[in-house]
Amino acid sequence: MIIERYIIEIVPYIASLIEIVGVLIIAWACIQTVKLLIKSRFDTSNAHIKLELAKALALALEYKMAAEVLKTVVIRTLDEFFILSAVIVLRVILTGVIHWEIKVASEDEEKAQRLAILSEKKEPEEAL
Repeated sequence: MIIERYIIEIVPYIASLIEIVGVLIIAWACIQTVKLLIKSRFDTSNAHIKLELAKALALALEYKMAAEVLKTVVIRTLDEFFILSAVIVLRVILTGVIHWEIKVASEDEEKAQRLAILSEKKEPEEAL
């Protein structure tokens, strides 16, 4: 079919563009988090910096997985299928781990904010 031939020709280019978007997201996030790291005087325990980078990595991995899904349209051999499946599984695992880290870091950041608010409320009471 004519449409099938066009799809086979076009999909690799579209998938490559989507992968480039993922790479650009990672690069931009790294630049931004390095700026934050410099502002914090290289405080590597800063949860906010880790959280921002993790969110960007998760988003970038979503783009990379979208490109892999598009590539499934043009698979020709079983070997290509196995390789693509392995890549997708690895990216799903990475995305799951990153989302888990985001959840834990967000909870830790919320706890720290609550503790800071509670300690601010106690200080004026102690002054009386």
